[in-house]
Amino acid sequence: MTFSTLALVITLGLCGPLLALRQAWHIPVILGELSAGIIFGTTGFGILHATDPLFAFLADMGFALVMFVAGSHVPVRDPAVRSALRRGAIRAVLVGSLATAAGFGIARWFDTGHGAVYAVLMASSSAALVLPIVDSLGLQGNPVLALTAQVAIADIACVVALPLVIDPGNAGRAALGAIAVAAAATVLFVVLRQLELSGTRRRVHRLSEDRGFALELRVSLAVLFALCALATRTHVSIMLAGFAAGLAVAGVGEPRRVARQLFAISDGFLGPLFFVWLGARLNLREFGDHPRLIVLGLALGIGAVLAHLTTRIAGQPIAFGTLAAAQVGVPVAAVTVGSQLHVLVPGEASAMMLGALCTIAAAALAASRIAAATTRAK
Repeated sequence: MTFSTLALVITLGLCGPLLALRQAWHIPVILGELSAGIIFGTTGFGILHATDPLFAFLADMGFALVMFVAGSHVPVRDPAVRSALRRGAIRAVLVGSLATAAGFGIARWFDTGHGAVYAVLMASSSAALVLPIVDSLGLQGNPVLALTAQVAIADIACVVALPLVIDPGNAGRAALGAIAVAAAATVLFVVLRQLELSGTRRRVHRLSEDRGFALELRVSLAVLFALCALATRTHVSIMLAGFAAGLAVAGVGEPRRVARQLFAISDGFLGPLFFVWLGARLNLREFGDHPRLIVLGLALGIGAVLAHLTTRIAGQPIAFGTLAAAQVGVPVAAVTVGSQLHVLVPGEASAMMLGALCTIAAAALAASRIAAATTRAK
């Protein structure tokens, strides 16, 4: 990793906003970043080397921040969402039941032995992707509240479950590590809440703003990386640490100034770097050696959408069910953690990302239909 390589990576990260420029398409920014990494990485020109230790460490920082932001987007404080938890939970259970059956069926069909991982992937939803789409469309009402609750429940459950199923041989150790991270995040929530109730946080905020100290940002990053350190020491993915820290902050309420600062660091630097790195480490050439894994990726993506459409029997509109199928964080985590642990078969990581892209494409189409229906209703 040199300054010239870093400049190239940041420049490639601009492909994300450029591809997502047309709002009507609802294309997530990460699609352009992943594509740029694939073109300049292992699959394409081979200019970017994802195995570079410094590049990989910076990507880990980006991964932690991406999961932190995803956790902070979960609307745990919204009383309207809490009132819709029952319907959201029922729908999440419906999706999870079908995803479990489909996941083990697909694993048996392709003889990978990763049925539990596929089940978690297909049952997952991405609050970091779905909620911004809902906000951009200005959607309101009971169906939206139930969708938000469903996505939040699925996101939390799948983030917790993934480390346990991706390496079942060490599930006990992973469970203990997850408990340790969850306990630390709970302590963090209690401390943050006490600081908020006592007015200390507001006094520090005024001091920081007046003197330009950026104290809240510094503390947020210190706490996040401390949780990541605990996660690595207890053999748990930093995915869980980042997400748990985000949930703790969401439970108290993230100050707007800190949110903007974290947005600048995450979406302006480390987030794009992580997704470019992820694309660079994917080897789509493996599809040439294992073409049937293309079918695996399509099966995972289509299976996820179909699993989420089962919520139609619980009264959810088809377009909302399709939107809820959008997944980003969990597949990215599965690819990242699975590759680090060397538990995935050649080409399986690329198949997982292909499946995620299928759900994103379906969600974009569903969002367009919802937007058109909303416009006609007005």
